[in-house]
Amino acid sequence: MTETAAWEPVIGIEVHVELATQSKMFCGCAVGFGNDPNTNVCPTCLALPGALPVTNGRAIEWITKIGLALNCEISEWSVFHRKNYFYADLPKNYQISQFDIPVCHDGWLDVDADGETVRIGIERAHQEEDTGKSLHIGDGGRIHAATETLLDFNRAGVPLVEVVSKPDIRSAAQARAYAQTLREVVAELDVSDARLEEGSIRFDANISVRRGPEAEFGTKVEIKNMNSFRSLERAVDFEIKRQIAELESGGTVIQETRHWDEEAGVTSSMRTKEGSSDYRYFTEPDLVPIVVSPAWREEIRATLPELPHQRKARYAGLGVDSQTSLALSSADPQLRDLFDGAISAGADSRSAANWITGEIVAWMRREETDSIELTPEHLAEMLAMIDGNELSASAAKDVLDGLLRGEGTARQVAESRDLLQMTDAGAIESAVDAVLAENPDAVERYQGGEQKVVGFLVGQVMRATQGKADPKAVNVLLREKLS
Repeated sequence: MTETAAWEPVIGIEVHVELATQSKMFCGCAVGFGNDPNTNVCPTCLALPGALPVTNGRAIEWITKIGLALNCEISEWSVFHRKNYFYADLPKNYQISQFDIPVCHDGWLDVDADGETVRIGIERAHQEEDTGKSLHIGDGGRIHAATETLLDFNRAGVPLVEVVSKPDIRSAAQARAYAQTLREVVAELDVSDARLEEGSIRFDANISVRRGPEAEFGTKVEIKNMNSFRSLERAVDFEIKRQIAELESGGTVIQETRHWDEEAGVTSSMRTKEGSSDYRYFTEPDLVPIVVSPAWREEIRATLPELPHQRKARYAGLGVDSQTSLALSSADPQLRDLFDGAISAGADSRSAANWITGEIVAWMRREETDSIELTPEHLAEMLAMIDGNELSASAAKDVLDGLLRGEGTARQVAESRDLLQMTDAGAIESAVDAVLAENPDAVERYQGGEQKVVGFLVGQVMRATQGKADPKAVNVLLREKLS
């Protein structure tokens, strides 16, 4: 591909979030993933004559919650529009959405990417309904190779929030980081399960390139069918390079929608990109305006949980390094609760964070489990025993294994597994004397200036004491005797 240094990518991301309400946006049908096709449907979501929509109040509450978490202004008054287009999975031949007056607008989200924190503007977050799902029968499941297409309208009418970023993203890595950070916020709010594999959060990318930051924006291309963060990053990176190569060879970029082929690693043309005038927006006549009063807005704000960026800042304030703070703030809630509980029980914040994001996460992966029974008090006790030289670092890993398997308190596990360090100075000195007597060559090499032989001798003492001696104390004692 062509060298990209002279060009600046300009990227905006559209994120579609399915809300986990009990019922659909404009009718009482259940919302659920994996149900038998066309079982969660009614005259309203199938657009049968005479059926009228009624707005789901919980969905409006939750989009307001999303908007507040994204630092958006909340419109006190907004309206629904009809977005007109024709596709088989759209029963009404229009989608109830929002156009010029969305519920949320003009917000921002801070994102850690490329070694820096970047503020990405949020253009809007508007409420709409999802479409049905098309299942293309044939080679590869693609429409152009299908022999027939089946329609499932269970998803039609599910509450959908579309979050549109401003074109502030400047690299594929930033695009991925933005999508991951936004997903973390949505999941923390508990308004959606935000599962990419089930399509409850989906990403579209709008990409153009220009000659430097002062130049006008180039022609925008929309990319669809990115079903993972890795796909998003790869697709954006490919499209940036494709557009640059096209322009530098004397061609032009066409405003269009392109499909990302994960297996081939390329984008391909789907259709010419529509503009807002193509959708013939007009106000939905069957729905009253949405009113979010200042009092209701503040009631919703009061329900916001601690958000990932706030948690990261709090962890950093406790002395946890930046990388570990980021990992812990994004971790499973049970691990974050374990950290907070351990701190309350007296544990050192840095030690607790390092053990949780390191050894505990590694144990969960080895055991292929996403749930643990470790209590904060037991973790704090183990860390205190390490600080008190009752446990070596290696012995502590064995104690942690016992704690995670429910074998008792840290001290009970250490005693039952015979892992407590030797605290008898006389016994440690006897072991050191014995090792020095058994290794005269090593002693001679040390006295000849070979300092690194101390490591060998420490290892011999640890072996002789079955790993129970304090390595630091052994090292100090060895150097004293060797000198």
